[in-house]
Amino acid sequence: MDIAHFIFGILGDASGLFLFLAPIVTFKRIITNKSTEKFSGIPYNMTLLNCLLSAWYGLPFVSPHNILVTVINGTGALIEIIYVLIFLLYAPKKEKAKTLGFFSFVVAVFSAVVFISLFALHGNSRKIFCGFAAAVFSIIMYGSPLSIMRLVIRTKSVEFMPFLLSLFVFICGTSWFIFGLLGRDPFLAVPNGVGSALGAVQLILYFIYRDKKSGPKKPTTPTQEESLEMGTAKNEAIQSNNNNKNNNGTQ
Repeated sequence: MDIAHFIFGILGDASGLFLFLAPIVTFKRIITNKSTEKFSGIPYNMTLLNCLLSAWYGLPFVSPHNILVTVINGTGALIEIIYVLIFLLYAPKKEKAKTLGFFSFVVAVFSAVVFISLFALHGNSRKIFCGFAAAVFSIIMYGSPLSIMRLVIRTKSVEFMPFLLSLFVFICGTSWFIFGLLGRDPFLAVPNGVGSALGAVQLILYFIYRDKKSGPKKPTTPTQEESLEMGTAKNEAIQSNNNNKNNNGTQ
């Protein structure tokens, strides 16, 4: 069982890295245009908080045998910090203030969890407190594509739900779900079980609507607040589609 536990942890790390790197195409566009356009900085702050809390939870003095959780989420936290800094560099003043405010919230929540767990809690109570905090934000992160799934059902098109992204959501969630089961850790099994289920639903929707095209209706876009980390790539596709239509209309 220890070998299987390790293998699923490695698989979870690999698929998790893909998810964290997925927004690179968005930031390549932001740097090229020197503007954040209509993208929101909230997704990256929320994912940063999830990574920080999960990385803290995986540390040996908080929960033993979960160091692989710390490895991938520590890496993810570094990646998300870079995203947030780039966003702050190119965002307009109003969006910059909002992003900075959420970043302050992330720092405050993480600092509070660290302080309480170090100085007020010990042993199993520390693990429960940190695990609960990490699980809540993991579920929020996995639940972020719900707006895109609604969009797919409304438009009967998977144009804005890339197959590979949905596949790696499923693989990542399933890997950490099994990892949590093998380690008898509900704080890993439950949120990642939710992620696995949502990833499976995305794949089912993809295979239902992959050969169908949306009708001649105005493009429907999810709100910025609805799109969290794993919805950002679709937001970019929507924005590009609108820009292309505008350019064609001026010719």
